[in-house]
Amino acid sequence: MSNLDMFIVNVALPDIGDQFSGSSLASLSWILNAYAVVFAALLVPAGSLADRTSPRQAYLLGIAVFTVASAACAVAPGVWVLVAARVVQAVGAAMLIPASLGILLAAAPPEKRVAAVRGWTAISGVAAALGPVAGGLLTQLDWRWVFLVNLPIGVFALVVGVRVLPRTPARATTDRLDLVGAALLTLGIAVLALGLVKSEDWGWTSGRTIGSLAAGAVLLALFLYGSSRHPSPILPLHLLKVPAVGPSTLANLLFAVAFGAMLLSAVLWCQQVWHWSPLRTGLAIAPGPLMVPGFAMGIGPVIRRIGSAAVSTIGCVLFAVGIGWWIYRLDTGHDYAAGLLPGMLLTGVGVGLVVPTLVGAAVTALPPQSFSTGSAVVTMARQVGSVLGVALLVAFLAAPHGGDPVTAFDHGWEFVLVSAAAAAVVCLFIPRARQKQAA
Repeated sequence: MSNLDMFIVNVALPDIGDQFSGSSLASLSWILNAYAVVFAALLVPAGSLADRTSPRQAYLLGIAVFTVASAACAVAPGVWVLVAARVVQAVGAAMLIPASLGILLAAAPPEKRVAAVRGWTAISGVAAALGPVAGGLLTQLDWRWVFLVNLPIGVFALVVGVRVLPRTPARATTDRLDLVGAALLTLGIAVLALGLVKSEDWGWTSGRTIGSLAAGAVLLALFLYGSSRHPSPILPLHLLKVPAVGPSTLANLLFAVAFGAMLLSAVLWCQQVWHWSPLRTGLAIAPGPLMVPGFAMGIGPVIRRIGSAAVSTIGCVLFAVGIGWWIYRLDTGHDYAAGLLPGMLLTGVGVGLVVPTLVGAAVTALPPQSFSTGSAVVTMARQVGSVLGVALLVAFLAAPHGGDPVTAFDHGWEFVLVSAAAAAVVCLFIPRARQKQAA
């Protein structure tokens, strides 16, 4: 439900802006970024709380919060009320996502955990494939249906979850949660994103832009310092010392920068350059995400043969080739079959190779008592990357390009290429020995 919501809202964003007249792209981007910032900041404390208490209880409570917040989003009278409701949605999502993987890994025998992670990741791929189409269909009625659709799903999940979810043992601990760390991480990412999104309005050399970027850097530095000294930090730095976890998490972050920017750029290209409807946009984007589930589920034998480093690097390269195709081929002519579609398919294959491989490499190397917390660290990295990707794409598109949208998007896609290339380099450092054991 939470994965589906992220992709549905992307497609609905232009229509939300039309209804709330006077809303700039920078303001609308916070409908995505406020969710992602809070989600990222609360993932690890929520995962830690699930490990301490009960992943089952955390999962059910997360669904309840997410469902109620979805109703609030649907009746929001303005952009900033919608952003506030999205923040509450993110709280619910942060509770249920790590708890869901914690339940899954605790229930699966060790030899089947990698396959279980790939299946869990494939669900995200299905959500990514269905999200744009569902968003297009629902937006044809009214963008508020994008959020209302969560209500019956949430109620059903609660009723069934109470009956069928297994009970898992809690981790015995007396450590207090790092609430200060959660606040520093949330504010740091939010202020950094604010500076990036508003850089063109304020000017890159203005005091507000430089101050925002500097404040974000200081807050994140304080967060890392606090994490190194707290007995139960938001970011358990010791988990990053596990050989496969550190590089997999960093690669996840960098690839998420590229993926978050790519997905929003495809939506904006279709609706703002080609002036397509939300439904047509959703159908145009869907072939890429449809590539993800098959590769996520079928890549296991290849990982065992050549290792996670090679598979994830190849995925990053294919993703970059898809972006390069857009730079080379896309223009204002409506050439979908030879322009947008090949890039969507290549990026979809890349995501299908990269995301499940990196998640599997990281979480299967974790000790069982840290499944929810460790999976939250990996997911947090993806969300932070998504925030930065969206913020930087908005900054590139807002820059003056003489009124030429093709040039603006080309510059945005060049940034995506650099992010994917950086992720590919980091993927090479995932140790092969650990992957042979985990795969």
